[in-house]
Amino acid sequence: MGKRRGQSRSRLLGSLSKKQKKHLRDFGEEHPCRDRVPRKEVKPQACELAESSDSPSSDSEEENEPQPVSGYHRLLATLKSVPEDSEEGEDSSTGESAVSDRDDGSEDSAEEEVAGGAAQQEATSRPASLTGRMGDGAPGSPQQESPREFADTKHESLFSLETNFLEDENVGSSALEGSQDPFLQHVSRTLREKDVQAAASAPPSSWSLQWPVLGQLVLSSRFQQPEALRPPRDVALQSLHLHKPLESTWPRTNGVAPGPFTPLQRELFWVMNSYRDLFFPERSALGCGEEVRRVYCLHALNHVLKANARVLANNGLRRVHGPQARTDDDALRDQGLTRPKVLMVLPFRESALRVVHLLISLLEGDSGKKMVVSNKKRFQSEYGSEPGERPPTLKRPEDYEAVFAGNIDDHFRIGVAVLQRSLRLYAPFYSSDILLASPLGLRTILGAEGDKQRDFDFLSSIELLVIDQADVFLMQNWEHVLHLMEHMNRLPLEAHGVDFSRVRMWSLNGWTRYFRQTLLFGALPDPQISAVFSRFCLNAEGQVAVRNVPVTGAISQVLLQLPHVFQRMEATDVESMADARFRFFVDKVLPQYQDAVMSHTLIYVPSYFDFVRLRNHFKREELSATHICEYTRRPAVSRARHFFLRGERQFLLLTERFHFYKRYTIKGVRNLIFYQLPTYGHFYSELCTMLGATGMGEQAWTCTALYSRYDAQRLAAVVGAERAAQMLQSTKSVHLFVTGER
Repeated sequence: MGKRRGQSRSRLLGSLSKKQKKHLRDFGEEHPCRDRVPRKEVKPQACELAESSDSPSSDSEEENEPQPVSGYHRLLATLKSVPEDSEEGEDSSTGESAVSDRDDGSEDSAEEEVAGGAAQQEATSRPASLTGRMGDGAPGSPQQESPREFADTKHESLFSLETNFLEDENVGSSALEGSQDPFLQHVSRTLREKDVQAAASAPPSSWSLQWPVLGQLVLSSRFQQPEALRPPRDVALQSLHLHKPLESTWPRTNGVAPGPFTPLQRELFWVMNSYRDLFFPERSALGCGEEVRRVYCLHALNHVLKANARVLANNGLRRVHGPQARTDDDALRDQGLTRPKVLMVLPFRESALRVVHLLISLLEGDSGKKMVVSNKKRFQSEYGSEPGERPPTLKRPEDYEAVFAGNIDDHFRIGVAVLQRSLRLYAPFYSSDILLASPLGLRTILGAEGDKQRDFDFLSSIELLVIDQADVFLMQNWEHVLHLMEHMNRLPLEAHGVDFSRVRMWSLNGWTRYFRQTLLFGALPDPQISAVFSRFCLNAEGQVAVRNVPVTGAISQVLLQLPHVFQRMEATDVESMADARFRFFVDKVLPQYQDAVMSHTLIYVPSYFDFVRLRNHFKREELSATHICEYTRRPAVSRARHFFLRGERQFLLLTERFHFYKRYTIKGVRNLIFYQLPTYGHFYSELCTMLGATGMGEQAWTCTALYSRYDAQRLAAVVGAERAAQMLQSTKSVHLFVTGER
């Protein structure tokens, strides 16, 4: 009995945090926040203590005096009023530990850490989290008020642009007044009302050119004939107008030799530094993903440092000459309607972690000065991952391991403030320079029409928008990306303390969207991604899109001896494509596989809406089928795979999102049907390889794929651009390929 009691006590102590163990030593009991309370809680009352209540003589007071407050109620009072010295201190990049484990100093309980995803989503959807007042107010009942999102309000004055000045006053005149600086040329560009009206109605003019590394480029512009953009050759860092200290820190951060850039980075940064919109659909996690991440972080930080340095330099002019000096001069108009300048839309927390590490590395110099990073310890704990979270026996393809490495939580947002050589994490949005967020994290703030609590003013003055790994957003929820783009650069509903005498004229006119640079990176040229680039990217400097066609398709990676039948279907327009595909499948394809001989048939469905339609049809017709989608629970997935392998179900419906997130090997497949060609070309070869997963030797396998003229890009990724053109233009509707021939 004593041994069991000792084990239970050790388990209890192991579950306590450092603060809870300290509380247990000091008071001899656990903190009240860990008490098991009834479902209906009573809101705690904060008690005001008299000045003499802490003195030893308080016990001998008269009976008509108020009774002394107990230690339990005194602890409850600390939940409301938290001393500032208990907040997390500033973390330096040299590895100094923080003052405390939790930044806001509140007695965070274990209940907050194990709260369900729904409660976290409700908490992050509070628009009040952007104002920096999230630490105010008394704690309420968990049923009435969800945990509040943390924002660092302690270092507000330290990172304020209005009250700070340049450390070196001589930097402003030399680094900010150069007429050849692309940043100054971009923000000083003049637009006229008739130019904006003409751009809204006239089609863009475009032409193409060839670069050594990027390949085929398409330049377009709505405002003017785009200037010739020649590829760079042996570019020196001094000629790129990088802000101090990026010239010295970039070569060390990038870590390539012999030059500061790789050939791909050199051409990408040449386009970025011209402040044109860029669409690069060849960013893969296994290939050039980290190269692209480093170069757009360099460009974003360079833009923020230049913009802030100009504001701080003008603060010095106003301090010397007075607030009324040069008020009619446009040179003092150096900011937008809100402070956030850069928005990076990322798929996972791991992506945000790597971006922040790159920003810190780029700001760290060799001058010996201390690099201050506020709330670094908290950020590392919330955005990092434990090494043992993934089972070591889990075997997945290399591209899967690269995409889903680290913390893959897709609901996050964080503000980053940059001031000279200091970085502030968890800054309130309206005090931030760079915003890192996922589409879901932004959607919970933006809300929808009719919502009582919603906020999108922080998007009003975004000058640089980076959308990285856009192909992953297709697998999450593309509607969130469209919703975000529709709210970009709208005029704010509130002033948010802005000095209108220092706001640029094109920002006051509501033309920020014509000065916003958009960098769009993805692994494939999907039509939905291309539509966002052509519809929402209206930069007056022009647009640059990489348009390379695949020479060889994914079908060349299939090693099995397998006949591939491609059947073309016709449709009048894109809107009727879904109905035409369904009728073609039900009338022409499905009857061929209803015979018992054609059992073990896997139907791959990219669209979830098509999946639901097919599932309902199979139920109505009472066909022997099972299904697996991204919402299927693990036991149901195991049962479906078992029934399909044993032949107890003739058909198996499989969605593309399930394959993207799980990459299970489905055994027992003998016949494979692509209801639509996959979004990723290499998924085609992966699914074809499943036919030989049972290891029973060569059998009478079949593979059938449906396509239309609206699937030209997906078809080119599977069979190659040349064959795809022939198949789309041919008078025949059925084409046969055989792989693995000896």
